[in-house]
Amino acid sequence: MAVKHDVKDLGLAAEGKKRIEWADKDMPVLAMVRERFAKEKPLAGYRMAACLHITTETANLARALQAGGAELALCASNPLSTQDDNAAALVAEYNIPVFAIKGEDRDTYYRHMNAALDIKPNVTMDDGADLVSLLHGARKDLAGNIVASMEETTTGVIRLRSMEKQGVLKFPVVAVNDAQCKHFFDNRYGTGQSTIDGVIRATDHLIAGKKVVVCGYGWCGKGVASRVRGLGANTIVTEVDPIRAIEGTMDGFWVMPMAEAARVGDIFITVTGDIHVIRWEHFKEMKDNALVCNSGHFNVELDLESLGANAKSTRRMVREFVDEYTLPNGHRVLVLGEGRLINLTAAHGHPASVMDMSFAVQALATEWALKNKEKLTAKVHDVPRSVDEWVAALKLESMGIHIDKLTAEQSKYLSSHDMGT
Repeated sequence: MAVKHDVKDLGLAAEGKKRIEWADKDMPVLAMVRERFAKEKPLAGYRMAACLHITTETANLARALQAGGAELALCASNPLSTQDDNAAALVAEYNIPVFAIKGEDRDTYYRHMNAALDIKPNVTMDDGADLVSLLHGARKDLAGNIVASMEETTTGVIRLRSMEKQGVLKFPVVAVNDAQCKHFFDNRYGTGQSTIDGVIRATDHLIAGKKVVVCGYGWCGKGVASRVRGLGANTIVTEVDPIRAIEGTMDGFWVMPMAEAARVGDIFITVTGDIHVIRWEHFKEMKDNALVCNSGHFNVELDLESLGANAKSTRRMVREFVDEYTLPNGHRVLVLGEGRLINLTAAHGHPASVMDMSFAVQALATEWALKNKEKLTAKVHDVPRSVDEWVAALKLESMGIHIDKLTAEQSKYLSSHDMGT
């Protein structure tokens, strides 16, 4: 029986499988999880809908979940992040239903999410909380089936904590993003490297000597700022949080308001998770041929509607992934990747070795949530530290790195209160 799907071309499956297997070589921790899951089947009997970036790394997560016994359906969490050969391989080589096509329009995007939900899942995985939003809106009839949901990204966790605070969250959610093995490494090293990869692939520009403005100094912003500085950029940070702003200052970056940065920057990268970080008031002050892109989850960080409305001429594609807007003063602003995730629009996303930790946490958090489903209430839950430590220890082992262990005396000292100076 043919697997239900909607992908670009199943003829791409053979190439997709090669790339999935290539990524798998750099994902040893997830491979260990997959091997154990195949023996123990901890997800047997559960239906899972996952709204994630359909990349080689995600394919290996899907293989682990399938090995664990889950009935799985995948859809894209971003219209431009799908790798069509991987989507084809998941269907043709691994018998996993996938509903994702790179460049799909908004209607197709939501049709695909609904197709994934049509399996009537017990568990969902999100990268931005779109499935959860549907389950609280147009598909709320399915919300009662959900045992737990996993959330992969900062933006999604923000949305979910807001829902919890307002008392509208209908089922338990595990904040996978907040696990240390996720945000310390995926957000900092993964986003840091892959964002610059996307900018360079889209433009072929030299980073050295440029003034690069990084909007937001959270974990993603820290990663991007450190990487562009390493390539020789004069790096500027903008922030609204005084603690992060002083941290950026102490880390050696220029920190200034966006109104000032807009006039001096050559390249602008938003990584805040908030809306309209760069607005018309900023666009109109930019240098000729300023590059603007986003590496936050949603494309709302750039106010492209106001840019389009105020530009002298309509946008013109001057290169793949590069749209040119001419301002009334004659300056041109170059927007990369339609304002969507530049690291997945123009590049291939995070390196597999980083996603190895993130997706191992994702799989193990799912197992933990199902084992503890009777105890979990309808709120946002943290990943247990034991899962974080297990993943970190295995990653170190796979890298040939060894660390010390506490002696009995040290353990006793740390747990006592009666030993002073």
